[in-house]
Amino acid sequence: MSRCSLTPWLLTWLMLLCQSGCCFLDSLIVASSFRHVHHYINKSNLDQGYCERKRKLSSFGGWRLSSEKFTATLPIDPIEKNYIREVQDSIFSVVYPIPFKSRVLLVAVSKEVLEDILDLDVSVSDTEDFLQLVSGGKIVLGSLPLAHRYGGHQFGSWAGQLGDGRAHLIGVYTNRFGDKWELQLKGSGRTPYSRNGDGRAVLRSSVREFLGSEAMHHLGIPTSRAASLVVSDDDVWRDQFYNGDIKKERGAIVLRVAKSWFRIGSLEILTHSGELDLLRILLDLVIEHFPSISMNDSNRYLAFFSRVVSETADLIALWMSVGFAHGVCNTDNFSLLSITIDYGPFGFMDSYDPDFVPNLSDDERRYKMGNQANVGMFNLNKLLQALNPLLDPRQKQLASQTLEGYPDQYYKRFTELFKAKLGLLGSGDEDGYLIAFLLKLMEDVKADFTMTFRQLSEISLDHLKDFSISEEFWALQDIAKHKLFSSWVAMYLLRLQRNAGDSESDRKRRMSSINPRYVLRNWMADSAIQKAERNDFSEVRFLLQVLQHPFKIQTVAERAGYAQRPPAWAKEIRVSCSS
Repeated sequence: MSRCSLTPWLLTWLMLLCQSGCCFLDSLIVASSFRHVHHYINKSNLDQGYCERKRKLSSFGGWRLSSEKFTATLPIDPIEKNYIREVQDSIFSVVYPIPFKSRVLLVAVSKEVLEDILDLDVSVSDTEDFLQLVSGGKIVLGSLPLAHRYGGHQFGSWAGQLGDGRAHLIGVYTNRFGDKWELQLKGSGRTPYSRNGDGRAVLRSSVREFLGSEAMHHLGIPTSRAASLVVSDDDVWRDQFYNGDIKKERGAIVLRVAKSWFRIGSLEILTHSGELDLLRILLDLVIEHFPSISMNDSNRYLAFFSRVVSETADLIALWMSVGFAHGVCNTDNFSLLSITIDYGPFGFMDSYDPDFVPNLSDDERRYKMGNQANVGMFNLNKLLQALNPLLDPRQKQLASQTLEGYPDQYYKRFTELFKAKLGLLGSGDEDGYLIAFLLKLMEDVKADFTMTFRQLSEISLDHLKDFSISEEFWALQDIAKHKLFSSWVAMYLLRLQRNAGDSESDRKRRMSSINPRYVLRNWMADSAIQKAERNDFSEVRFLLQVLQHPFKIQTVAERAGYAQRPPAWAKEIRVSCSS
């Protein structure tokens, strides 16, 4: 059938479906059957829609995605065939998810993401349409799946073209609040950017991504979100620890959402390739996410850089405040919106250790806990290098001065956060020393990071002063063994006395609202993964529920030991980039 004859036939078919009240029109179409449907349908009809959007829809009727934000603004790779190649003069390539060949099981969904962000009632997750959507089997009508081209510095060296090697941007959703969210499937098959990979993700890493991003959100850390997690029976082969022991694992896909997936590497690749006109176009598109920056301002790129510097300092300080190590802080994993993205070999510290490295693949310990702020500076410098061709001499000088101010911004935010963790109000000349003193004691005795601060939130000051620390405060018992702990306590109590108008109950409430009792420790994730690999997804779902309320004492979580001393076998867990 020719294109000319297909167009009226297809539009007539669509209209008949709409007139008959069939919600499938606004729902899903099989990707393999209509790979080029976007060429033939009038975009204005799709944008106007055929049905009224409702709040918390119980089906996909009236629910739509669009790719027009990108296709109308940015040049798209003219080659539509899906094979590995170097892409030029384009930001995206059109490429469709590759459905699994075997059965697909729904592991878990985030009710919050579905209902609060995507306007879908959680009951939708019980439908076959939903399962097909989140596993890459079908696409939403009006959407054009895309894979993003970007580059990056990996472990300090320029890696050239990277890109979405196993992810597909399936569209942008505008919800009832007018917020635009970009939906991306991760693990959904090969793209032109897959290099030597198969485009798949495995269950163990996908469980960690799903739980990790949701846990971070509820800790108050800017992050991408996870809507769903599915697993297949497709065989995926991985050398998990890069020791030649290749094993068969199961393919999985996470549907994740973010306001933007552009990262520092998105701009770097354009500067390195000399595509400066495209660099300017993309940068202006990114700046739309910053309403305070006027598009008519000749200094808008400078203002943008200043915002990214400030927000990156804030983000990494927040990471440190909850003991989170990203694990792979390459420039291709650093968001231009300063949100946490690309959860791989991350880890929450158990014992406080600035040398903590969650990633077994990080032989040089480049991304250890205590070096994350320095890596942020390195990455921001690479961002500035990418922006330099668009800046005049005066702007370059001002941008360099802005970057020089990053350490002070980071230290200020770090200090603010840790003062809050200790319940300190106002300011004191010794506050920085008091924080550093405690962290040194914790490092010396390998005190548990999360529970040391949490138990300081819960213990009475009288008990702390008298060193009558009961067994329930096991982390404080550990640090109390340090010979200098009494000196620190004396300083701390004296400083708390300067909290004007503060009470014991107010201090406890304030500290307990910022110091979590539950974080996604590696042993917790590993336990859930082991069960999931046996098709028992109960612990994944249980952990999700617990981590949605990390500051609240939960009886079921206490029974599970989530606030107790980590089991001895937790020290043997290893996580790598292999996923």
